[in-house]
Amino acid sequence: MTKNSKFALCALVIGGFTFTSCSSDSDDTPPAPASIYERLGGSTLVDDPDSSDPAVTIEAGRLAYRKVVNSTVGLIVADVQAGASGNLSAHFAPLLGEVTAGNTTNLAILVDNLTDFFSFNTGGTNAVNTYSGLDMVSAHNPAMNPRMGTTSTDANYTKFEGYVGAAAVQNGVAADTQLYADIVAVLESLRDPIVQ
Repeated sequence: MTKNSKFALCALVIGGFTFTSCSSDSDDTPPAPASIYERLGGSTLVDDPDSSDPAVTIEAGRLAYRKVVNSTVGLIVADVQAGASGNLSAHFAPLLGEVTAGNTTNLAILVDNLTDFFSFNTGGTNAVNTYSGLDMVSAHNPAMNPRMGTTSTDANYTKFEGYVGAAAVQNGVAADTQLYADIVAVLESLRDPIVQ
């Protein structure tokens, strides 16, 4: 596990747990709160809607993250195409150039890597949810990762967080819930290594 993955996991554990004090006359220990991954469906197997083979399944937690990642990418692309002020096109210029030319290979890799990263760092601990990509500093530094078009600013990262939040809402995570707050806390824990 990379240093930044450990940092994100620690931030998740600290932010996700509610500590309660136990009285000395009670031996009832409250159950540990469910991880974000578990609250998104966990390891329950469901049909994979991206497969035409009905025998192909996916963990519900992983599917939830994949849906949010896909929706986030869609929001970013729509913003870039609209020429919105402060859009993130410079960050994704290499990828957008490939997709425009009809090559979606690296887009699929990005979606898989983000799904792996979020699944692994929020409680998806089996072999399906492993992250072996670059650490967050390297992944977001154009000098170390030619897939990144430019470095990120705080404003860029805040905009990205907004896209992820909107994508989560589009996929059934209400903005006024603890689950939503916990997802935002994980994203916020990554700000320092990503904003360079």
